[in-house]
Amino acid sequence: MRNYRFYMLCLLVGIFFCGCKENKKVDEKSRQDVVFDIVENDVDETIYGRCGEGTAMHTLELITDNGDTLAFSINNDSISNVKGGLGIGDRLAVMVDGSVKDTDIPCAAEVINLTTLIGKWISLDKSFELQEGGVIISNIKEPKPYVEWKILNGQLVLSADTFNIYELGADSLLLENDRGIYAYKRLR
Repeated sequence: MRNYRFYMLCLLVGIFFCGCKENKKVDEKSRQDVVFDIVENDVDETIYGRCGEGTAMHTLELITDNGDTLAFSINNDSISNVKGGLGIGDRLAVMVDGSVKDTDIPCAAEVINLTTLIGKWISLDKSFELQEGGVIISNIKEPKPYVEWKILNGQLVLSADTFNIYELGADSLLLENDRGIYAYKRLR
């Protein structure tokens, strides 16, 4: 019985020391020195603005950042491409896909509700907060913390990683890239 206790104590001490890791501190300067792999010459064809009161089931009224009012068609094929829903006054990013047959109204190929996207998101291995102006607050203890974000041609760019927004809801975010689909839950 005495040997059993001794072996268990040694096992627990061994597990304790194996589990300890050296925590590397990341200061603010090294966080700013992260090299981004984003090509600055990419032309963003996304149109930004606010959802207008003329928005209905199959039409989107967008009041652009320049103050122009634009109308877009949302046909049955592209309703699933509205990420995050449409609410009057919400900030939106719209990608255009030519025009609808027999009309002069362009078709919205993809609509991303930036108001829904902004907030705190958590997964099994990442935690970050998307803020206005492209700023991300994240856990700096992560190996590669996200520090900035933007929408570029309908895709979400988080620091050096580019994702398609697979699904965006009030409390869930699914991001997809060539390595798979990543699920996030909103923190309140």
